[in-house]
Amino acid sequence: MASIRDYNVVEQFNSRLEEIRSKLLDQAMGEVLNDTAIELCQQHRHYMTSVMDTCIKKSKEDESMFESIHAYKEDLKERTAVLKEKKTRHIEVESEIEDKKHHKELLIQRIEKFKKGQVKNRELIQSQNKANKDRLKKLNICKDVFQKHLSLEIRKIQGEKLQFVFRNISRKDPDIVHAFLLRLDAEGVYHIISCDPPLEKMAHLELRLQETNNFPAFLANVRREFVALYSGAKK
Repeated sequence: MASIRDYNVVEQFNSRLEEIRSKLLDQAMGEVLNDTAIELCQQHRHYMTSVMDTCIKKSKEDESMFESIHAYKEDLKERTAVLKEKKTRHIEVESEIEDKKHHKELLIQRIEKFKKGQVKNRELIQSQNKANKDRLKKLNICKDVFQKHLSLEIRKIQGEKLQFVFRNISRKDPDIVHAFLLRLDAEGVYHIISCDPPLEKMAHLELRLQETNNFPAFLANVRREFVALYSGAKK
């Protein structure tokens, strides 16, 4: 047995101790590193799981947000279209209102013009009626005079016409009737409708009557023309 004091033996012993220590240290470090690696792997797995869950949650939130944005855009697009349609309709309604206002103004102007025309027509009719009454009054006076002195009969015929009947024209047959039919229009103008027997100068006498409005002179001239048919002395 070698002495422990032998240098080589000591060296070998130290070397062996170092080897054992190294193995033990490696073994211990391996166990520590293995436990640490496992723990780190577990921590990493938990971290990645958490990150994945967070990413999935964030993705769902983003997807929901994108859907909300898309829905908002569609709603905004629809509201914009509705607003545009309402604006167009509003413009159309304003145009219709303006047209109706213009039509109303024109209608009011026409009504006012019609009222003024009615007033003028009423005044004209009243004036014409007054003039016609005056003429009829004069005719009645003439009627009395001529009935008394000229054997004249005045008959009112249907349709606002007057028939003037003369007698005592022919000395041979005083009862022979000579007559003409007269009408007075709305303007108060005299018109001869018929004459029996016909007189050649009746158109001329009618024109003179319309120009002068002297009805007594017209009657006297007509009687004179009737008499001239028998005397042969027309004037």
